[in-house]
Amino acid sequence: MMHHSKYLALALALSGTTAALAQTAPPPVQPSQPGQTAPAAGQQPDELVVDVVGGISAPLGIAIPVMPTAAVVNTPAGSTDELGRQLAAIVTNDLRNSGLFKPIASGGLKGVAFPEVTAPTFDYWGGAGASALVQGYIRANGDGTLTVGCYLYDVFSRNELARQGFVVPPGDWRRAGHKCADMVYSKLTGEGPYFDSRVIYVSETGSKAKRIKRLSIMDQDGANHRFLTNGQSIVLTPRFAPNQQTVVYMSYLNDRPAIYVYDIGTGKQHLLVNNPSLSFSPRVSPDGRTVVFSMAVAGNTDLYKVAITGGSPQRLTDAPGIDTGASFSPDGSRIVFESDRSGAQQIYVMNADGSNQQRISFGSGRYATPVWSPRGDLIAFTKIAGNFRIGVMSPSGSGEKLLTDDWQDEGPSWSPNGRVLMFHRQGRGGAGKADLWSVDLTGVNERRVPTPLDGSDPGWGPLRR
Repeated sequence: MMHHSKYLALALALSGTTAALAQTAPPPVQPSQPGQTAPAAGQQPDELVVDVVGGISAPLGIAIPVMPTAAVVNTPAGSTDELGRQLAAIVTNDLRNSGLFKPIASGGLKGVAFPEVTAPTFDYWGGAGASALVQGYIRANGDGTLTVGCYLYDVFSRNELARQGFVVPPGDWRRAGHKCADMVYSKLTGEGPYFDSRVIYVSETGSKAKRIKRLSIMDQDGANHRFLTNGQSIVLTPRFAPNQQTVVYMSYLNDRPAIYVYDIGTGKQHLLVNNPSLSFSPRVSPDGRTVVFSMAVAGNTDLYKVAITGGSPQRLTDAPGIDTGASFSPDGSRIVFESDRSGAQQIYVMNADGSNQQRISFGSGRYATPVWSPRGDLIAFTKIAGNFRIGVMSPSGSGEKLLTDDWQDEGPSWSPNGRVLMFHRQGRGGAGKADLWSVDLTGVNERRVPTPLDGSDPGWGPLRR
């Protein structure tokens, strides 16, 4: 489906508030070049500001009515009137799951006529308890694509805050809903978007003794789920490359644990390092060219890096014990990793060439699976002190904060905007039940992410292009 992404065109910030309100019907959408991000439109949100750091103490009331269509047309994705209902539901779910918004139940809201999309009845929405309003429309185009318009209004000041339009092939219609939710989230929080992204993870089923582990991919909300491998070989630690097309992971293919590089578009994979030594825990550099990983040689596990196309690995660490769980900083200049060289698992940082290795975790217990935030400001980790918990600290090791408290939470992975973490939670007992969960940096908004089977080891991909 990746090849469809080139059709997703962001469009526009057409005009200011006055012009928009004077129109009687949604304006035509003029798609820009693929990958181009539309500039913000309308006025700055003078009154509506959502406090991301403050969390869900006062989520913003927001109304997202069904998106109307000018003409009901049957498309390969369904009829446009039904898609309008589902698009509103996607935007609603995304914003609710962020913990920052309180969508008003659409069941009790009035319908919006097509001409009303650009001329909201603010008195009604204010009376319904909405501070913000998201209206949109869907239209089937002559070339088989769909256009989705998305408008954000401040109900009290009666201002249009932003608008964007998205032209998508029918197979990518859900992405338009996520893009609309991203626009609202970014405009009202000032933070980067993250809803239009995907997650790669390990899907698990079967008893603990005969566990089947398959490589799987889905949208961040659990939709569009797909198995990428058939379960004949156990897979572990999948991670996206920045191009969103390539995945690195460890597989027991041919009964020899090794790192493979998988292409989502072709379904083909190749062995990264043809070496008899056990290699595992791969992560791709921000420029997509290098893979850092662990390799056990003569009883000692150190970090290495190698070109993603293969070649001779370069050794980065040379310490007794196990060095693993490496993760690049966003600028690629440094690497965070875990090591038990001090006698117990702790977090270390070093330059990307292996120089200047420094321990940064000094709290009680052990620390594992560190991962650098895409914002660069934090490192997430698993803390093992009785329970397994998810936490964050600064790259210097200061400001440690634990976000979850359950029996066994592990393996955090950052959302593209560095504000939410996905991880897996193992249930107690012999059943081995494992689920994917997310939590934001406040530690308050904790949610289970739906998967068809058990799930573990999520790798949250970058924002889709």
